[in-house]
Amino acid sequence: MVLACRKPNQECGSCPQSQPRGGSRTAPRSGRPPARHDRLIPAYSVGVSVPTLVPIQVRNLGEVPFLEAWELQREIHDAVVAGNMPDTLLLLEHEGVYTAGRRTQPEDRPIDGSPVIDVDRGGRITWHGPGQLVGYPIIRLAEPLDVVGYVRRLEELLITTCAAFGVHGERVAGRSGVWVVGPPDRKVAAIGVRVARGVTMHGFALNVSCDLAAYDRIVPCGISDAGVTSIRQQTGGSTTVDDAADRITHLAGMLQSLDHA
Repeated sequence: MVLACRKPNQECGSCPQSQPRGGSRTAPRSGRPPARHDRLIPAYSVGVSVPTLVPIQVRNLGEVPFLEAWELQREIHDAVVAGNMPDTLLLLEHEGVYTAGRRTQPEDRPIDGSPVIDVDRGGRITWHGPGQLVGYPIIRLAEPLDVVGYVRRLEELLITTCAAFGVHGERVAGRSGVWVVGPPDRKVAAIGVRVARGVTMHGFALNVSCDLAAYDRIVPCGISDAGVTSIRQQTGGSTTVDDAADRITHLAGMLQSLDHA
């Protein structure tokens, strides 16, 4: 069941860490594009057919600059913490930008000196850009907090989405994200999250149809002996970011557990 809605401190990359949140600023609302569509999706667990009554709101925002999306995340995070908003999943695309998590090493950064935005998530450096679907789930986790369990749900969501487009994504032991197993292994989706006051931030980046050349300038996620790929590269098809966003919208309840309520 989908209900239409027309109203326009831990981190985890491959392991949890603690990091206090810095001060937030108010995003300039005049420059924020309207959501392509908002939906309320009842939550359910993988393998469980009966949903709870706790909805997750999915907002497909289209193209949003990274810093503006980060400010929007913080606004929604504060509202979810305060109990003033439901759990929310933001789906969007960014302009070409490198972002570095708290575990990024100097040797991971762009070899040509390209600018990098340092962020308060787990994991290391990655790239965002056109043709990549970025998802920011802002979700209250059940007590006691299980960050690893939440990351596993993210992985399962992405594995299921990849399968819908003919790509066999897998987990690789000791490495975060979703992979097409090699040799060499190639990452199709990156994951890096933060949990503050029991509510998640940041999330995942799924390569759909992006130009992968931007990854050549960095050590993606700090992993030097593996590559990257995309849904379109694996299939030779015409899958778009909107196609992937629609699929994830229908599966978004997988991010919540039945004990969430």
